[in-house]
Amino acid sequence: MKAIPFSYTLRNMVARKVTTLLTAGGMALVIFVFASVLMMTEGIRATLVATGQPDNVMVIRKSAGSEVQSGVGRDQATVVDSLPEIATDADGLKMITKEPVAVINMPKRKSNAADPDKPANIVVRGTTRQGLALRPQVHIVEGRMFTPGTSEIIAGRSISQGFKGAGLGESLHFAQRDWTVVGIFDGGGSAFDSEVWGDAENLMQGFRRSAFSSVLFRLADASQFDAVRARLEADPRLTIEAKREKQFYAEQSEALAKFIGYLGTTLSIIFSIGAVVGAMITMYASVASRTGEIGTLRALGFPRRSILVAFLVESLMLGLVGGIIGLLVASAMQTVSLSTTNFQTFSELSFRFRITSGIVIEVMTFALFMGFIGGFLPAWRAARMKIVDALRAAS
Repeated sequence: MKAIPFSYTLRNMVARKVTTLLTAGGMALVIFVFASVLMMTEGIRATLVATGQPDNVMVIRKSAGSEVQSGVGRDQATVVDSLPEIATDADGLKMITKEPVAVINMPKRKSNAADPDKPANIVVRGTTRQGLALRPQVHIVEGRMFTPGTSEIIAGRSISQGFKGAGLGESLHFAQRDWTVVGIFDGGGSAFDSEVWGDAENLMQGFRRSAFSSVLFRLADASQFDAVRARLEADPRLTIEAKREKQFYAEQSEALAKFIGYLGTTLSIIFSIGAVVGAMITMYASVASRTGEIGTLRALGFPRRSILVAFLVESLMLGLVGGIIGLLVASAMQTVSLSTTNFQTFSELSFRFRITSGIVIEVMTFALFMGFIGGFLPAWRAARMKIVDALRAAS
């Protein structure tokens, strides 16, 4: 097949640079929305998955969707504590923590004096020093760790920055008393950044709890997980289930990630219809203005297939340009930190947009698909023109 040079397509796009940029800009807007949704979904997943450690085991009540909905009695927690497979630290203490988890409503910090107080839910976790050791991604960056047995708490960086009373040296009122913030911790980009931690026993008393929300421990040998889980779940005294911590938090991201994904994909499809129509109008106008060229190309011996391919390549190039522009703008969103509601706990969750190679491939494929759909009918019309009719129309 005698092919039309690629330079011919590029010259035509440059010659109609205003129309080319407008059409590519419409596609870029769609790609920006589509890429942002994918990056948001990936950011939420990455935030929650980063919360778990592969050799940690999370124990909650059977069928509980989250720690907030769970309850593990003290007697059951004691049975878990007796497992010989639990790892020990350098001092010979078991790497296990029994934790109550609650959700409280607190006012956000005002961005300016005119803003009203905007309350939101935050997670309060009762933990121990072993709880901090079990989570190596968490580090105290300001102040110090709370003293066990006191009304001291430490706040995640996102909570400290976003909520009134959560700054270092400030105090929060919940669970029937005032709690002093003595430290700020960085959760390493995990969901812990959106939590407040205090002494487990004190919080149990404050919230009038008789049961823990969860028990977290580390296995001395991670390969023993299946055997330990089977033994716990087969014990008639227990109504609990055990999951790897990483798996537990991955499951926590599913509902929110799916909702955002479905909503964003629907919006992207609606916007893409407009972009495809715009590309189609552009390509039809291009065919109409180049009728003489098409007749000349056919007279020079270029077959219909070459005409079809040339116009399709031009439309694909519009999609490619739009995809690159939209992706570049969307990638700048990685510097933005947002917060949303975690559907599992109905509490505040801070996260960042995150781009991956898979997202880049998916986005560019979608951009080229829009270009192909928008250019196929105009390219087909150009290819079906008869040489005589094309030359007569141009004269």
